[in-house]
Amino acid sequence: MFDAHTVFKKFESLNVMIIGDVMLDRYLSGQVDRISPEAPVPVVRFEAEDNRLGGAANVALNIRAMGATPLLCSVIGADQNGAHFLEILDRNDMPVEGIVQSDERMTTVKTRVLAQHQQLLRVDREDTSDLSVTETEQLLDRINHFLEHCNVDVILLQDYNKGVLTLPLIQKVLKEAKRKNIPTAVDPKKRHFLSYQLATLFKPNLKEVREGLDIEVRPERASLDQAAKKIIHHLDNQYTLITLSEKGIYCHDGQQSYLHPTQTKDIADVCGAGDTVISIAALGLAAELDLPDIAILANLAGGLVCEQVGVVPVNKKKLLERYVSRPLEAQKPDF
Repeated sequence: MFDAHTVFKKFESLNVMIIGDVMLDRYLSGQVDRISPEAPVPVVRFEAEDNRLGGAANVALNIRAMGATPLLCSVIGADQNGAHFLEILDRNDMPVEGIVQSDERMTTVKTRVLAQHQQLLRVDREDTSDLSVTETEQLLDRINHFLEHCNVDVILLQDYNKGVLTLPLIQKVLKEAKRKNIPTAVDPKKRHFLSYQLATLFKPNLKEVREGLDIEVRPERASLDQAAKKIIHHLDNQYTLITLSEKGIYCHDGQQSYLHPTQTKDIADVCGAGDTVISIAALGLAAELDLPDIAILANLAGGLVCEQVGVVPVNKKKLLERYVSRPLEAQKPDF
Protein backbone atom coordinates (compact mmCIF):
# COMPACT_ATOMS: atom_id res chain seq x y z
CA MET A 1 0.00 0.00 0.00
CA PHE A 2 1.04 3.61 -0.47
CA ASP A 3 0.52 6.85 1.40
CA ALA A 4 -2.41 8.31 -0.50
CA HIS A 5 -1.87 11.91 0.56
CA THR A 6 1.74 11.84 -0.64
CA VAL A 7 0.87 10.21 -3.95
CA PHE A 8 -2.06 12.52 -4.63
CA LYS A 9 0.28 15.45 -4.03
CA LYS A 10 2.79 13.93 -6.46
CA PHE A 11 0.09 13.76 -9.14
CA GLU A 12 0.07 17.57 -9.19
CA SER A 13 3.61 17.68 -10.61
CA LEU A 14 2.93 15.27 -13.50
CA ASN A 15 2.53 16.09 -17.20
CA VAL A 16 0.36 13.57 -19.06
CA MET A 17 0.24 13.53 -22.85
CA ILE A 18 -3.10 12.20 -24.11
CA ILE A 19 -3.41 11.18 -27.77
CA GLY A 20 -6.67 9.96 -29.25
CA ASP A 21 -10.18 10.64 -30.49
CA VAL A 22 -11.94 13.60 -28.92
CA MET A 23 -15.60 14.55 -29.08
CA LEU A 24 -18.36 16.68 -27.67
CA ASP A 25 -20.87 14.97 -25.41
CA ARG A 26 -24.10 16.93 -25.87
CA TYR A 27 -27.07 16.45 -23.54
CA LEU A 28 -30.56 17.65 -24.45
CA SER A 29 -32.78 17.27 -21.40
CA GLY A 30 -36.44 17.82 -20.72
CA GLN A 31 -39.67 16.25 -19.54
CA VAL A 32 -41.98 13.69 -21.11
CA ASP A 33 -45.70 13.83 -20.39
CA ARG A 34 -47.23 12.53 -23.62
CA ILE A 35 -46.72 10.27 -26.62
CA SER A 36 -46.48 11.75 -30.08
CA PRO A 37 -49.61 11.48 -32.26
CA GLU A 38 -47.30 11.07 -35.26
CA ALA A 39 -45.54 7.91 -34.05
CA PRO A 40 -45.41 5.77 -30.87
CA VAL A 41 -42.53 7.79 -29.41
CA PRO A 42 -42.31 10.12 -26.38
CA VAL A 43 -42.42 13.86 -26.90
CA VAL A 44 -39.64 15.58 -24.96
CA ARG A 45 -40.42 19.11 -23.80
CA PHE A 46 -36.94 20.66 -24.09
CA GLU A 47 -35.54 22.36 -20.98
CA ALA A 48 -31.74 22.54 -21.24
CA GLU A 49 -28.66 21.79 -23.35
CA ASP A 50 -25.31 20.86 -21.84
CA ASN A 51 -22.08 20.34 -23.79
CA ARG A 52 -19.18 18.44 -22.22
CA LEU A 53 -15.76 17.26 -23.31
CA GLY A 54 -15.86 13.60 -24.35
CA GLY A 55 -13.59 10.81 -25.51
CA ALA A 56 -9.90 11.50 -24.98
CA ALA A 57 -10.89 15.01 -23.86
CA ASN A 58 -12.78 13.49 -20.93
CA VAL A 59 -9.59 11.61 -20.09
CA ALA A 60 -7.83 14.99 -20.07
CA LEU A 61 -10.52 16.34 -17.72
CA ASN A 62 -9.89 13.45 -15.34
CA ILE A 63 -6.16 14.14 -15.44
CA ARG A 64 -6.83 17.82 -14.71
CA ALA A 65 -9.27 16.90 -11.90
CA MET A 66 -6.46 14.98 -10.16
CA GLY A 67 -4.21 18.06 -10.27
CA ALA A 68 -1.91 16.90 -13.08
CA THR A 69 -1.35 18.76 -16.36
CA PRO A 70 -3.00 17.20 -19.45
CA LEU A 71 -1.34 17.72 -22.84
CA LEU A 72 -4.14 16.76 -25.21
CA CYS A 73 -3.31 15.92 -28.85
CA SER A 74 -6.04 15.19 -31.39
CA VAL A 75 -7.76 16.24 -34.61
CA ILE A 76 -11.16 17.95 -34.82
CA GLY A 77 -13.11 19.56 -37.63
CA ALA A 78 -12.74 23.18 -38.69
CA ASP A 79 -16.42 23.64 -37.94
CA GLN A 80 -18.73 25.25 -35.39
CA ASN A 81 -18.61 22.23 -33.09
CA GLY A 82 -14.81 22.29 -33.29
CA ALA A 83 -14.78 25.94 -32.24
CA HIS A 84 -17.13 25.09 -29.38
CA PHE A 85 -14.81 22.23 -28.36
CA LEU A 86 -11.82 24.59 -28.19
CA GLU A 87 -13.83 27.07 -26.12
CA ILE A 88 -14.66 24.39 -23.56
CA LEU A 89 -11.01 23.29 -23.44
CA ASP A 90 -9.94 26.86 -22.74
CA ARG A 91 -12.69 27.26 -20.16
CA ASN A 92 -11.27 24.24 -18.33
CA ASP A 93 -7.77 25.76 -18.36
CA MET A 94 -6.35 23.13 -20.71
CA PRO A 95 -3.86 23.91 -23.51
CA VAL A 96 -5.20 23.86 -27.07
CA GLU A 97 -1.79 23.73 -28.81
CA GLY A 98 -2.08 19.99 -29.35
CA ILE A 99 -5.38 20.19 -31.26
CA VAL A 100 -5.36 20.18 -35.07
CA GLN A 101 -8.39 21.66 -36.85
CA SER A 102 -8.91 19.97 -40.20
CA ASP A 103 -11.06 20.87 -43.21
CA GLU A 104 -11.10 17.18 -44.13
CA ARG A 105 -13.31 15.91 -41.29
CA MET A 106 -16.07 16.89 -38.88
CA THR A 107 -15.91 17.20 -35.11
CA THR A 108 -17.44 14.15 -33.43
CA VAL A 109 -20.59 14.96 -31.44
CA LYS A 110 -22.61 12.46 -29.42
CA THR A 111 -26.03 13.91 -28.66
CA ARG A 112 -28.03 12.24 -25.90
CA VAL A 113 -31.71 13.01 -25.30
CA LEU A 114 -32.66 12.71 -21.62
CA ALA A 115 -35.98 12.86 -19.81
CA GLN A 116 -36.71 12.18 -16.15
CA HIS A 117 -32.97 11.30 -15.79
CA GLN A 118 -33.31 8.51 -18.37
CA GLN A 119 -31.55 8.39 -21.74
CA LEU A 120 -34.10 8.01 -24.52
CA LEU A 121 -31.94 8.34 -27.62
CA ARG A 122 -28.39 8.99 -28.83
CA VAL A 123 -27.46 10.54 -32.16
CA ASP A 124 -23.82 10.35 -33.34
CA ARG A 125 -22.33 12.83 -35.80
CA GLU A 126 -18.88 11.56 -36.75
CA ASP A 127 -16.24 10.73 -39.34
CA THR A 128 -14.53 7.43 -38.52
CA SER A 129 -12.11 7.34 -41.47
CA ASP A 130 -8.38 7.23 -40.69
CA LEU A 131 -6.50 10.50 -40.61
CA SER A 132 -5.05 11.52 -43.95
CA VAL A 133 -1.29 11.69 -44.43
CA THR A 134 -1.45 15.48 -44.01
CA GLU A 135 -3.53 15.27 -40.83
CA THR A 136 -1.19 12.64 -39.39
CA GLU A 137 1.87 14.81 -40.07
CA GLN A 138 0.17 17.83 -38.50
CA LEU A 139 -0.74 15.84 -35.39
CA LEU A 140 2.77 14.38 -35.09
CA ASP A 141 4.15 17.92 -35.23
CA ARG A 142 1.97 18.87 -32.23
CA ILE A 143 3.00 15.72 -30.36
CA ASN A 144 6.71 16.34 -31.03
CA HIS A 145 6.32 19.95 -29.89
CA PHE A 146 5.13 18.78 -26.47
CA LEU A 147 7.84 16.12 -26.28
CA GLU A 148 10.52 18.71 -27.02
CA HIS A 149 9.26 21.51 -24.77
CA CYS A 150 7.58 19.69 -21.86
CA ASN A 151 8.74 17.10 -19.37
CA VAL A 152 6.24 14.38 -20.33
CA ASP A 153 5.88 11.83 -17.52
CA VAL A 154 3.54 9.39 -19.30
CA ILE A 155 1.88 9.06 -22.71
CA LEU A 156 -1.72 7.86 -22.79
CA LEU A 157 -3.21 6.56 -26.04
CA GLN A 158 -7.02 6.61 -26.02
CA ASP A 159 -8.77 4.90 -28.94
CA TYR A 160 -12.47 5.17 -29.84
CA ASN A 161 -12.18 3.89 -33.43
CA LYS A 162 -12.75 7.40 -34.83
CA GLY A 163 -9.60 7.39 -36.96
CA VAL A 164 -7.07 9.43 -34.97
CA LEU A 165 -4.95 6.52 -33.75
CA THR A 166 -3.80 5.11 -37.08
CA LEU A 167 -1.23 2.33 -37.25
CA PRO A 168 1.62 4.61 -38.45
CA LEU A 169 0.90 7.13 -35.68
CA ILE A 170 0.73 4.42 -33.00
CA GLN A 171 4.04 2.94 -34.11
CA LYS A 172 5.82 6.30 -34.25
CA VAL A 173 4.55 7.43 -30.86
CA LEU A 174 5.46 4.16 -29.11
CA LYS A 175 8.89 4.14 -30.77
CA GLU A 176 9.59 7.70 -29.62
CA ALA A 177 8.30 6.94 -26.12
CA LYS A 178 10.65 3.97 -25.92
CA ARG A 179 13.56 6.11 -27.12
CA LYS A 180 12.83 8.75 -24.48
CA ASN A 181 12.08 6.16 -21.77
CA ILE A 182 8.53 7.51 -21.24
CA PRO A 183 5.98 4.97 -19.93
CA THR A 184 2.87 4.46 -22.05
CA ALA A 185 -0.72 3.55 -21.12
CA VAL A 186 -3.15 2.30 -23.76
CA ASP A 187 -6.95 2.08 -23.83
CA PRO A 188 -7.54 0.12 -27.09
CA LYS A 189 -10.37 -0.74 -29.43
CA LYS A 190 -10.77 -3.72 -31.76
CA ARG A 191 -9.33 -2.20 -34.96
CA HIS A 192 -5.76 -1.81 -33.66
CA PHE A 193 -6.03 -4.04 -30.61
CA LEU A 194 -2.75 -5.88 -31.21
CA SER A 195 -0.82 -2.90 -32.63
CA TYR A 196 0.58 -1.51 -29.36
CA GLN A 197 3.81 -3.48 -29.16
CA LEU A 198 5.98 -2.64 -26.14
CA ALA A 199 3.32 -0.50 -24.45
CA THR A 200 3.90 -0.33 -20.71
CA LEU A 201 0.28 -0.68 -19.55
CA PHE A 202 -2.54 -2.10 -21.69
CA LYS A 203 -6.11 -1.58 -20.45
CA PRO A 204 -8.97 -3.08 -22.47
CA ASN A 205 -12.38 -3.96 -21.08
CA LEU A 206 -13.71 -7.52 -21.21
CA LYS A 207 -15.68 -6.95 -24.43
CA GLU A 208 -12.62 -5.52 -26.16
CA VAL A 209 -10.51 -8.50 -25.07
CA ARG A 210 -13.05 -10.91 -26.54
CA GLU A 211 -13.20 -8.98 -29.81
CA GLY A 212 -9.49 -8.21 -30.04
CA LEU A 213 -8.31 -11.77 -29.37
CA ASP A 214 -11.37 -13.43 -30.97
CA ILE A 215 -11.70 -15.87 -28.07
CA GLU A 216 -14.30 -16.41 -25.37
CA VAL A 217 -13.12 -14.93 -22.08
CA ARG A 218 -15.03 -15.27 -18.81
CA PRO A 219 -14.69 -12.86 -15.86
CA GLU A 220 -12.86 -15.56 -13.89
CA ARG A 221 -9.21 -15.78 -12.86
CA ALA A 222 -8.19 -18.78 -15.02
CA SER A 223 -9.86 -17.45 -18.16
CA LEU A 224 -8.49 -13.93 -17.64
CA ASP A 225 -4.99 -15.33 -17.01
CA GLN A 226 -5.15 -17.09 -20.38
CA ALA A 227 -6.23 -13.88 -22.13
CA ALA A 228 -3.57 -11.79 -20.40
CA LYS A 229 -0.83 -14.22 -21.44
CA LYS A 230 -2.01 -13.99 -25.06
CA ILE A 231 -1.91 -10.19 -24.88
CA ILE A 232 1.59 -10.23 -23.39
CA HIS A 233 2.72 -12.73 -26.05
CA HIS A 234 1.55 -10.40 -28.85
CA LEU A 235 2.48 -7.03 -27.35
CA ASP A 236 5.31 -7.75 -24.90
CA ASN A 237 3.66 -5.20 -22.62
CA GLN A 238 4.65 -4.93 -18.97
CA TYR A 239 1.22 -4.60 -17.33
CA THR A 240 -2.28 -5.72 -18.34
CA LEU A 241 -5.45 -4.29 -16.78
CA ILE A 242 -8.86 -5.62 -17.79
CA THR A 243 -11.97 -3.84 -16.53
CA LEU A 244 -14.86 -6.18 -15.79
CA SER A 245 -17.76 -3.75 -15.27
CA GLU A 246 -19.68 -4.76 -12.12
CA LYS A 247 -17.21 -7.64 -11.58
CA GLY A 248 -14.34 -5.24 -10.82
CA ILE A 249 -10.84 -5.12 -12.33
CA TYR A 250 -8.18 -7.68 -13.21
CA CYS A 251 -4.46 -7.10 -13.60
CA HIS A 252 -1.40 -9.11 -14.60
CA ASP A 253 2.21 -7.97 -14.19
CA GLY A 254 3.74 -10.70 -16.35
CA GLN A 255 4.31 -12.99 -13.39
CA GLN A 256 1.18 -13.05 -11.30
CA SER A 257 -2.41 -11.86 -11.53
CA TYR A 258 -4.77 -10.02 -9.25
CA LEU A 259 -8.55 -9.61 -9.18
CA HIS A 260 -10.28 -6.83 -7.29
CA PRO A 261 -14.08 -6.51 -6.92
CA THR A 262 -16.03 -3.34 -7.60
CA GLN A 263 -16.68 -1.10 -4.58
CA THR A 264 -19.36 1.05 -6.27
CA LYS A 265 -22.30 1.92 -4.04
CA ASP A 266 -25.07 3.00 -6.42
CA ILE A 267 -24.59 2.76 -10.20
CA ALA A 268 -26.35 5.63 -11.97
CA ASP A 269 -24.49 5.72 -15.31
CA VAL A 270 -21.45 3.80 -16.58
CA CYS A 271 -20.62 6.37 -19.30
CA GLY A 272 -17.05 7.60 -18.98
CA ALA A 273 -15.98 5.08 -16.35
CA GLY A 274 -13.36 3.59 -18.67
CA ASP A 275 -11.91 7.07 -19.28
CA THR A 276 -11.52 7.56 -15.54
CA VAL A 277 -9.91 4.16 -15.01
CA ILE A 278 -7.23 4.68 -17.66
CA SER A 279 -6.60 8.23 -16.41
CA ILE A 280 -5.90 7.09 -12.86
CA ALA A 281 -3.93 4.09 -14.11
CA ALA A 282 -1.70 6.35 -16.21
CA LEU A 283 -1.10 8.69 -13.26
CA GLY A 284 -0.29 5.71 -11.04
CA LEU A 285 2.13 4.44 -13.67
CA ALA A 286 3.88 7.81 -13.86
CA ALA A 287 4.01 7.96 -10.04
CA GLU A 288 5.67 4.50 -10.04
CA LEU A 289 2.98 2.78 -7.98
CA ASP A 290 2.86 -1.01 -7.82
CA LEU A 291 0.35 -2.60 -10.21
CA PRO A 292 -2.08 -3.83 -7.49
CA ASP A 293 -2.18 -0.30 -6.03
CA ILE A 294 -2.80 1.16 -9.50
CA ALA A 295 -5.66 -1.29 -10.03
CA ILE A 296 -7.30 -0.59 -6.66
CA LEU A 297 -7.14 3.19 -7.08
CA ALA A 298 -8.34 3.10 -10.71
CA ASN A 299 -11.17 0.74 -9.80
CA LEU A 300 -12.35 3.02 -6.99
CA ALA A 301 -12.23 6.03 -9.33
CA GLY A 302 -14.25 4.23 -12.00
CA GLY A 303 -16.84 3.30 -9.40
CA LEU A 304 -17.13 6.88 -8.22
CA VAL A 305 -18.03 8.30 -11.64
CA CYS A 306 -20.59 5.53 -12.13
CA GLU A 307 -22.53 7.04 -9.24
CA GLN A 308 -23.25 10.18 -11.30
CA VAL A 309 -25.38 10.70 -14.41
CA GLY A 310 -23.53 11.53 -17.62
CA VAL A 311 -19.86 11.71 -18.52
CA VAL A 312 -18.08 13.45 -15.64
CA PRO A 313 -14.48 13.53 -14.35
CA VAL A 314 -13.53 11.96 -11.04
CA ASN A 315 -13.68 14.01 -7.85
CA LYS A 316 -10.18 14.01 -6.33
CA LYS A 317 -11.32 14.70 -2.76
CA LYS A 318 -13.96 11.95 -2.84
CA LEU A 319 -11.49 9.49 -4.36
CA LEU A 320 -9.01 10.16 -1.57
CA GLU A 321 -11.76 9.67 1.01
CA ARG A 322 -12.94 6.46 -0.67
CA TYR A 323 -9.40 5.08 -0.78
CA VAL A 324 -8.47 5.74 2.86
CA SER A 325 -11.85 4.54 4.18
CA ARG A 326 -12.21 1.39 2.06
CA PRO A 327 -13.03 -1.85 3.94
CA LEU A 328 -10.14 -3.89 5.31
CA GLU A 329 -10.87 -6.79 2.95
CA ALA A 330 -10.49 -4.39 -0.01
CA GLN A 331 -7.02 -3.32 1.07
CA LYS A 332 -5.26 -6.58 0.27
CA PRO A 333 -4.71 -7.85 -3.27
CA ASP A 334 -6.41 -11.13 -4.14
CA PHE A 335 -3.49 -12.97 -5.72
